[in-house]
Amino acid sequence: MFRILEAQAPAKQNATATIDTLCGRLQSATLLEDRRAAILGLRSFAKQWPASVASGGLRNLIRCLSKDLEDVDTTKNTLETLLMLFNPDESSPEASDDIALWLADEFTQRQENITVLLDLLESYDFYSRLYSLQLISAISTARPERTQECVGTSPVGVSRLVAVLDDKREAVRSEGLLLLVSLTRSSTELQKVVAYENAFDRVFSIIDAEGSLTHGGIPVQDCLSLLANLLRLNISNQNLFRESGWMKKLASLLSDVLKAHSSSEGVPQWARPQQDKNVWGLLAVIRLFLIRGSIGTQANQRSCWQSGLLVQVLEVAFNSEMDLNIRAEALATAADLIRGNAQLQEAFAQLDVPSPNPQQPVIQVNGHTNDTASSRDNVISALLEVALVTSSLQAFDVRLACCECIKAYMQGHTPIRLFFLRRAIEGHTSDEPEPDNILTILIQNGVSHSRDPYRLWIAAVLLFHLLHEDFEAKSTAMQVTEGDAESGEEVVTCIQALAGNLISAEQNMEDERISIAYLTILCSWLYEDHDAVNDFLSEGSIIQSIVQFVSQNNQSRTLASGLCAILLGTVYEFSTKDSPVPRDTIHQILTTRLGRERYIDQITRLREHPLIRNFEVLPQDLTSSPSGGLPEVYFDKTFVEFVKDNFSRMVRAIDRAPGLEVPVVANGIQKGISRELVDSLKAQVDDRSQSIQKLESDVLTLERKLGQEQADHRKAQDSAAAELNRIRNVNEALQRHHEEELQKTQRESRSMQQDLKRQHETEIRQLQDDMQKLKADGEASLDRLRERDEAEIKDLKSTIAKLKAELEKSGREHVQDLQTAHEDYSTKLSDLETRLQRAEDRCMDADSRASRLQEEAEGKEAARKIVQTELDDLLMVLGDLEEKRSKDRKRLRALGEPTSDGEEDEDEADEAEESDSDGAGDA
Repeated sequence: MFRILEAQAPAKQNATATIDTLCGRLQSATLLEDRRAAILGLRSFAKQWPASVASGGLRNLIRCLSKDLEDVDTTKNTLETLLMLFNPDESSPEASDDIALWLADEFTQRQENITVLLDLLESYDFYSRLYSLQLISAISTARPERTQECVGTSPVGVSRLVAVLDDKREAVRSEGLLLLVSLTRSSTELQKVVAYENAFDRVFSIIDAEGSLTHGGIPVQDCLSLLANLLRLNISNQNLFRESGWMKKLASLLSDVLKAHSSSEGVPQWARPQQDKNVWGLLAVIRLFLIRGSIGTQANQRSCWQSGLLVQVLEVAFNSEMDLNIRAEALATAADLIRGNAQLQEAFAQLDVPSPNPQQPVIQVNGHTNDTASSRDNVISALLEVALVTSSLQAFDVRLACCECIKAYMQGHTPIRLFFLRRAIEGHTSDEPEPDNILTILIQNGVSHSRDPYRLWIAAVLLFHLLHEDFEAKSTAMQVTEGDAESGEEVVTCIQALAGNLISAEQNMEDERISIAYLTILCSWLYEDHDAVNDFLSEGSIIQSIVQFVSQNNQSRTLASGLCAILLGTVYEFSTKDSPVPRDTIHQILTTRLGRERYIDQITRLREHPLIRNFEVLPQDLTSSPSGGLPEVYFDKTFVEFVKDNFSRMVRAIDRAPGLEVPVVANGIQKGISRELVDSLKAQVDDRSQSIQKLESDVLTLERKLGQEQADHRKAQDSAAAELNRIRNVNEALQRHHEEELQKTQRESRSMQQDLKRQHETEIRQLQDDMQKLKADGEASLDRLRERDEAEIKDLKSTIAKLKAELEKSGREHVQDLQTAHEDYSTKLSDLETRLQRAEDRCMDADSRASRLQEEAEGKEAARKIVQTELDDLLMVLGDLEEKRSKDRKRLRALGEPTSDGEEDEDEADEAEESDSDGAGDA
């Protein structure tokens, strides 16, 4: 029986088949309850079978989010299922990182998928908001760039995300905060949009609500991370932050931390680690405004100063209850706040800070404690005291930060550097010893620095920055001397004292950092300074000792040996023939005792040493120290750049000929020239001197010749004077003869002028007579022409009248038959009238020409030709008129019109007259 039942039982389903069945139900379900049941079934498989669920049901799950948006339970189950797909069990057979990438691609390939998740933020339901934020975070983790693009493209996406920060539920708010941190990490445009959605105000509200920096937990740290993302390298957001007055809020947050530490309760020990993280984060945010070289750094520095932020940062830095790392970060922030800003550098020196080591007793005044006077020091004095007096290894980062702050105080401000240097010189030469005087620390003898080599190292770094590329500061420092000559003591200059201490450190095999400290100063001081090099060489044993150190090739002191080689190259490069140790001698010492190959090898090994080659990536703080040892900090950043920049020059220095000095421009004055050039110029001067002496002897010879020639000249001058008198007499006789000839010529000229005048007047009268005659002839001809034209015009007018009368008569008799002929005749008649008018115009033209003929009477021949031409033109016009009249009569006869005999006679007379006029024209 049981076997029969077993055989009839359905086959067992595996997980894959069940998932496929559920995915099919989810796709085909029309009722909400059916979809919810299918989603619950898929959720139970999502952790163990994420790939199978995602491949069959992901798109349907996303579709359910938009379809069942109003149903809270269905939306919650759908979001939970999707989150499980992003975070499967590690023991799942389908667990893989590629699943998250595939899921993120499916969401981000379509904008509406991300929009649905953003729309869920409108719901106030806890799980809808929380799960949608977590899901967007998971998508952003897998595909950050595409997620940022989808959120930024959504019209209200950023607004809804930023609005989540106002949610009072901590879980939702924290998740939204983390999501904004993730989205704004690399997208500049998204950073701007988030900032302009009033994000700064919301972030500071969360910080205040969480207990500020002192008592705030992880949410405060996340808020500071979001601030850092919004402000990092984003000038627009920095300007918005600064102009909105939030700098004062930063100062207020630091002030609250200081108040909490100074209160009677203090800060609990359990809260200090998180407080330190929060304060460190805030200081990091402040430093984002102070990036070197940024266009807004100067404005940000002024805003920090005006808001009192610099003062609060210094208070944190010198608060002994703060963690050492926080104090170091605060000092680095203070350095960034004043670096490169002359006004703030000058104002910085006027500030007071809590004394690092208060030693004065507390004074009771009227029962109240008054420790103001004894507990505060000038900020520069306090920085020097911490950097140079404190010897604790745990405070190493704080000491370096103090050194960095002093360097920022001096950077780019020559008057401050000179003031600082002169103040150090005054303190060194005074009778009262100063433990924080850099010159005293560096120059004093008989003091071992092996226990704390960084005291001398920091002093050397500060002096290096005072002297580096500043010739005025170098000249001022060269005035420092040790020993009293009046008391019989040997006077030693500052450079010689430093070189002596270097030799002593090398001989005693002290910590290599001590030798590096002295070499740092000497290499920079002697570089491009002939006076400093001569001062260094004035003690001849120094260079011998340094050559010996380099030639020993001590493998344990590679850094010091390499720097000694650079120092030797610097000395030779900038020495002169007149140096205490001549340039030739130095070159001989380097090439014979040391050797060119050893010299180049030492410098090359220094350049390739990891501490130099990888300086930028190596930690320069306490974390670099091996267990139980000193930190691996040997060089200053500026000095490393100096070594790298001049490496090639130092290598080639030994190959430069001893006779060729290197010119150096110091304070606008060039120093150093080629000795070969000097020698050649001296040889030229000697040649010129010999030439001058020879010329002087030649001058004496010439002077004697000149005296003889002057005597000969006087004799020649006397004979020339006698000859001149004779010539003068001859000239006077010739002049009298010439005057007589001139008078005779003038008389003849006047008689000839009178004859020519009379002849000219006769010709003028004759020409006037001719002009009058020609004028009379022209007027007569003009009158005849005018009379003839008038007669012709009368004849033409009478002819026209007759033609009109005849035309009217013939028109009345033959209107219909002769209509066409009449029109032609009318046309010809108008043509005749036009020609008549033209004849009248020509007559008027003849009048104008006749008047012009009168004006041009002086040219009688030209006037005659003009008159003749005009007469010919008139005859031609009249001939044309007569010809036209005859043609008109012939046409009338051809048309059958009768013409009178008088007209025929007139035509014959006109023809005869025309022939006569042609004959006259030919004559």
